[in-house]
Amino acid sequence: MNYVIRSVRADEWAAARELRLLALQDPVAHLAFLETYDEALAKPESFWQERTAGVAAGVESAQQVVVEGPDGEWVGTLTVLVEEAGTKDWAGFPVERRQGHVVGVFVRPDCRGIGLTEVLFDAGLEWAWGRGVERVRLIVHEENGRARAFYRRAGFVPSGVVVPLAGNASDGRELEYVLERP
Repeated sequence: MNYVIRSVRADEWAAARELRLLALQDPVAHLAFLETYDEALAKPESFWQERTAGVAAGVESAQQVVVEGPDGEWVGTLTVLVEEAGTKDWAGFPVERRQGHVVGVFVRPDCRGIGLTEVLFDAGLEWAWGRGVERVRLIVHEENGRARAFYRRAGFVPSGVVVPLAGNASDGRELEYVLERP
């Protein structure tokens, strides 16, 4: 493959914004992301600058990994957040141990099925294990069958935790999947 898998740099906020907006137009975006295209589009440049700087190379608490195509265009991304034991996660649940949390997984439709999601996950997991997390988790909508099937192939298993998302446009339930440290 002539693709580069790497961490984003803080000054790449415009490319990060562009790929996020594309992801929010995906047919399953309502199942996969907690914001709409219109909400993201309305955010100012300063939001995207801060968001990208917060997950850029060198940041120890979060990392956004991208796949850069042969022409330099970004074709995929995922972000790993480190959640510390003794805190509460984004949904208000207590975090019982230091863990990684995978969010924002997306590969352009025309680049799916060639192994890019696997290499994104490999890079994200390597980064998380290097930060000493005990496990990595993610949240997936119960109706997002494509994502659930991939996560199982990647070794993630349902934990039994259900995350209710009141007012979520997709309705249904969000399920936690986990991967224990090897």
